[in-house]
Amino acid sequence: MELQVFVGDQVLPVSQAGVSVFDAGFQSGDAVWEGLRVYRGQVYALDEHLTRLEHSAKALRITLPFDRHRIADAIVDTLAANGFTDGVHVRLMVTRGTRSTSGMDPHNAPTHGTLVIIAEPKPVDELPTPQRLRTASTRRPQPHFVDPSIHHSNQLNSILARLEVMDDPDVDAALMLDTDGFVAEADTANIFCVTAGVVRTPLPTACLHGLTRATVVRLSRELSLPTEESRLTLFDLYSADEVFLTGTVCELVPVVEIDRRPIGSGAPGPVHAKLLAAYRDLVARSVDAASR
Repeated sequence: MELQVFVGDQVLPVSQAGVSVFDAGFQSGDAVWEGLRVYRGQVYALDEHLTRLEHSAKALRITLPFDRHRIADAIVDTLAANGFTDGVHVRLMVTRGTRSTSGMDPHNAPTHGTLVIIAEPKPVDELPTPQRLRTASTRRPQPHFVDPSIHHSNQLNSILARLEVMDDPDVDAALMLDTDGFVAEADTANIFCVTAGVVRTPLPTACLHGLTRATVVRLSRELSLPTEESRLTLFDLYSADEVFLTGTVCELVPVVEIDRRPIGSGAPGPVHAKLLAAYRDLVARSVDAASR
């Protein structure tokens, strides 16, 4: 069956769906978005994602076309139209809307944005594939350039970093630093390291305030693991016992090599395994509670 997507105010076959050439998201990346994951018919952490969407939209003065209940219903409608219940990734976007003319001026946009929802089967691997990273020269901007708290759709910064490594068959993703040379995150995920039993992740000054990142910080502390958010350098990663990435799409994925240096033993470590198990247990309990 042809993929069904939500555009504007209705579900359509993807071959019939589209936005205007004057759409602010198409012309300028002027939009906000969320990535969600569906487990056994339930959208995990939906309220948290919708809250972040609302905050990002407010920061950019984009008026959401519907309240969160109608947006949640639109997600359900899109999943139902495709018959999707598990192993699904949902990309939810709200652009500033269709401008009256070309250009970036927000004055030329309508009073509310355009909602787009795309759901696709993207199951998570039971055993995550270990990743190899290479440090890109492209830097993550600080808040006085573009605030990473805003989950905006202009991903050119990440794309430039990925372009630096995409032709290397021995590299899976780019590692990005901030403008001061401290570790920010990977091109599409937050990053953690483990050294002498201490779980560490960069301060969220040049990285996305990831929901999975926040969950892992909380779980780590609940498991009585020393946990800190701090400025990290490449040395901290090179010398770490473990490194792993976090994100809604990937959950928790181990990193076994950075800049051709093996991390720890060169294999996924026990802290990553412990936190991944705790995360999946949390998801399962949340889905069970929502299903009752």
